[in-house]
Amino acid sequence: MQNARKQSGKFLNPIPTKAAGLDKLLPILREYAGNKAETVPQKAVGPFNTDPSVYNKKVSGGLRITWMGHSSLLIEIDGKRILTDPVWSERASFLSFMGPKRFFTPPLPLEDLPPLDAVLISHDHYDHLDKQTIKFFAGKEIDFYCSLGVKQYLERWGIDATCITEMDWGDSVLIGGDLVVTAAPARHFSGRGILDRNTTLWSSFVIHGPAHNIFYGADSGWFPGFKDIGDAFGPFDLTMLEIGAYGKYWPDIHMGPDHAANAHLALRGKLMMPIHWGTFNLSTHDWFEPIERLQQYAEERSIDLFVPKPGKPTEVNEALNSEWWVKYKS
Repeated sequence: MQNARKQSGKFLNPIPTKAAGLDKLLPILREYAGNKAETVPQKAVGPFNTDPSVYNKKVSGGLRITWMGHSSLLIEIDGKRILTDPVWSERASFLSFMGPKRFFTPPLPLEDLPPLDAVLISHDHYDHLDKQTIKFFAGKEIDFYCSLGVKQYLERWGIDATCITEMDWGDSVLIGGDLVVTAAPARHFSGRGILDRNTTLWSSFVIHGPAHNIFYGADSGWFPGFKDIGDAFGPFDLTMLEIGAYGKYWPDIHMGPDHAANAHLALRGKLMMPIHWGTFNLSTHDWFEPIERLQQYAEERSIDLFVPKPGKPTEVNEALNSEWWVKYKS
């Protein structure tokens, strides 16, 4: 697997990619101004509540997922617990009073999380790297694994440098003696401000345990590298792939449900779990559109979906579709 490449101090995507830059700003603003879609639920969503006592019980099948919303997942795999891109704040924004607001509160308070073996940070965008959430973990001696360049933020917010491992594409780490996490390519971009675009890396992750093998896709547009990852590390018991926040002005950096279905097949996945939807308003489509389009593609392409209810610890052993969102549609 190729390492990430840089040019003039900026990380490059695996294939040529256009993110929505200043040249698309006016068309995007016009689209938002005239948009009639239900981008935010008109009915109150939730509340969803996780019973923390569940984590005192052994996972009989060895693999259990709790979806906290968006891309925040508590993954229990072969005796280890991994938290991905934890965002517990009310808004995915640099401002506490403005920006995309959560549709529902996190199902489990941070202080009720069970002991963790690792936290994975895929990239530095606000809906994946949340300052206030990271600060909660300061001083707790939990190991963080992040993409190149992201360590600076974690240290700044109180995570001890000795607990942080930066990873390039192709790098692997061993967690607890028998769980291997490998950083893999993704097609996206990075930056928390106007001047720092692509100065840090973005990644997906292969999580391979003694009994289970899963893929956390984080944020990515479609690219042929999914097949390469599937050939090298698959097949996967579960792929966790983004389906939301797609738009006609940024087709290269977010897949949408159609290309996410293609990615699942290329990865040689058994079950597909949609993530990066139903939590924040980050595009112009109906908030429930991504999952309902995915249902159609899954039926057409014989893909088995795994769609648990937010906050419900759910063992991964067969296809599941809770259809939790249906009663919240207006």
